[in-house]
Amino acid sequence: MTATPRPERRSPEEAATEHPEITYIGCARCGTLIAGLDGRYACSGCGWVNEWTEGHRPLPEARRRRPADTT
Repeated sequence: MTATPRPERRSPEEAATEHPEITYIGCARCGTLIAGLDGRYACSGCGWVNEWTEGHRPLPEARRRRPADTT
């Protein structure tokens, strides 16, 4: 009996460093074919947007900006 391979799990930090994937879907409101990044979409035809939590992977965390050098 062979073990079924499991999908590779990545930490949010590792996932955030990968390049975004361009994905396509029909708009849920008007049916226009729209492109998005990692499963996050906005239709320019009718203004529909999907919930940000519906994306294919977690959003990258904000990074703190370094304070400006005042010297």
